[in-house]
Amino acid sequence: MDNARPVKTSINGRILEVVLDRPRANAIDQSTSQELGRVFAGFRDDPGLNVAILTGGGNRFFCAGWDLNAAADGESATTDFGVGGFGGLQELPDLNKPVIAAVNGIACGGGFELMICADIIVASDSAAFALPEINAGTLADAATIKLPRTIPHHIAMEMLFTGRWIDAEEAAKWGLVNEVVNLDRLLPRAREIAQLLAEGPPLVFAAIKEVVRKTQNMDFQQALDLINSQSLPAVRTLYNSEDMLEGAKAFSEKRKPVWKGR
Repeated sequence: MDNARPVKTSINGRILEVVLDRPRANAIDQSTSQELGRVFAGFRDDPGLNVAILTGGGNRFFCAGWDLNAAADGESATTDFGVGGFGGLQELPDLNKPVIAAVNGIACGGGFELMICADIIVASDSAAFALPEINAGTLADAATIKLPRTIPHHIAMEMLFTGRWIDAEEAAKWGLVNEVVNLDRLLPRAREIAQLLAEGPPLVFAAIKEVVRKTQNMDFQQALDLINSQSLPAVRTLYNSEDMLEGAKAFSEKRKPVWKGR
């Protein structure tokens, strides 16, 4: 792990850990966003990596969003934030691997939007969440699209309209996070989940993510027809894979399957 960089990475087996570490608030400027995009694009394209964990440095902030000092120096919403858009994840194409967010503190604004790009979210009991853009007279663009699809509509609209803060307990109540743990259990718990996924069938995970992404605006029959047509690359790869045959054999032989990712 390179301690001099604002985006620190380490690898444990098939698990990539990414730490956003820009004291004091882990805010994201253009160069940090571009680096996050490079890191997650590399994760996407590396056949040796199956799962990623994203967390913040320190214990106060997961991410405070856009670096307002950078904004004051001329960065704007139209700035080139890199291959994955702001924060490196929300516009990254074809990311068909699981990402876990380990939320160690405040996740607000663009940091909140970065968090909800993850597939699974574990939060510390001291975490807090808000979309304060309304108070600055601007739009939380990605959250306005995603949040009403993630939690109950009226709660999402209240958060967007008022900018109010919610704590980890309320976030879990509305299904915004999967679970809440003590801070000292946060990374160990995220690693437990990551290890479980790292041992799972990567082609199935890829197909799940592709189906969810491609069918979110379709009705049920349209979506099912799309899956059955095998026109989705990850689905087609799965249905014609050694792993799919291995899964059936392992079930029949009452043994643990050996996934090869092909």
